[in-house]
Amino acid sequence: MPINWSVDLDTGIEVIDHQHRQIVDYINQLEAANVTKDMAKIKEIVDACVDYTLSHFAFEESLQEEAGYKYCKPHKKVHELFTRKVAEYQQRVDMGDDVVDELHGMLSRWLVNHIKRDDADYVSAVKANMVDIIKEKEEKQETKGWFSRFFK
Repeated sequence: MPINWSVDLDTGIEVIDHQHRQIVDYINQLEAANVTKDMAKIKEIVDACVDYTLSHFAFEESLQEEAGYKYCKPHKKVHELFTRKVAEYQQRVDMGDDVVDELHGMLSRWLVNHIKRDDADYVSAVKANMVDIIKEKEEKQETKGWFSRFFK
């Protein structure tokens, strides 16, 4: 069954929500490819999903670190455990095992639960940090503009 994006999966951080939607797209593509049992297509989708998810995790962790999120290390550990589990599935797919239904179910459940529980916890820290960064950049622009008036 495909994952349908709903507002309760939004974190309110646009870039993260966009990345989560892309992962949902990969999971849904995996389900669609499983209908035809095209193992080459399935492998391609699994590999792309894994690569994209790893880059998403790195990005998310960097936002947390920058924001000083106090549970950054445990969150990273959750990502590492998930990565190991998915790597096992990826190896099984590479060997030609038909694990797509099992993998799809695990990915679907994990992603939704992770967004609603684990990711929801860091949102306020990251958003506050983003507001501070934007404010700091705006202040620098004001100063730059102020100084530039004297040197025209």
